Amino acid sequence: MFTGIVRAIGCIEALNGRDGDVELVVGSGGLDLATAAVGDSICVAGACLTITRIQEGAFAADVSRETLSRTTLGSLAVGSRVNLEPALRAGDPLGGHYVTGHVDGLATVLEVREDARSWRVVFEVPVELARYVASKGSVTVDGVSLTINEVEGRRFGVNLIPHTREVTTLGDLAPGTAVNLEVDVIARYVERLNAATA
Repeated sequence: MFTGIVRAIGCIEALNGRDGDVELVVGSGGLDLATAAVGDSICVAGACLTITRIQEGAFAADVSRETLSRTTLGSLAVGSRVNLEPALRAGDPLGGHYVTGHVDGLATVLEVREDARSWRVVFEVPVELARYVASKGSVTVDGVSLTINEVEGRRFGVNLIPHTREVTTLGDLAPGTAVNLEVDVIARYVERLNAATA
């Protein structure tokens, strides 16, 4: 479980083929790995991965074909920047919202424009995920917890304050960019409960 509060921006150091899967080696970008251990979960660009190896200033994680095909991790290259967040520990502050790291699909950036000191960003989501996106609800984009401003059909808008643009990769967004999207897990459970009682 994560919060969507990014702790560091890492950099892809290597992508090693492993019989159809990929071992991802990620530079920690200043994220303290002193308390990390093999087997720990870590959120990489919004996807929950398992640390398989730790080396000086970096960690490795295996990425399955399923994850490669359903997230932007399959399009990463050496040098790509990624948002990093270690797993939530008991007693940690919950500054964002509950994030599982299970990417629901890809959203596409439609528009980026200045809005005072913020950026206003409009995304388009796959039709099957649109029903989970609600005004003033939460959404996770590339591992970043965001508040939705408005929703229209398959589109939703957010504001990115200067701090968010500086400490996450969302400052790199441009029209046409694909991003990992995780909808609010509570919305999914509510839908499932409603379906069970219908």
